Amino acid sequence: MSDITIYHNPSCGTSRNVLALIRNSGEEPTVIEYLRTPPDRATLAGLIQAMGMPVRDVLRQKGTPYDEL
Repeated sequence: MSDITIYHNPSCGTSRNVLALIRNSGEEPTVIEYLRTPPDRATLAGLIQAMGMPVRDVLRQKGTPYDEL
């Protein structure tokens, strides 16, 4: 089993492209469809901590009211 996990949205072109790139590299990642199985708060906190980024840097801005808020 691969050490790669992708939180995937099959309706998103970017997500589909990334999944294809991973698979084309010869790896088969663990795929979690996050809209069907959302990560809990502890999982999100762990992922953000592992990335070493502020939470605001990982929030989606495109197509959201991010700038307005």
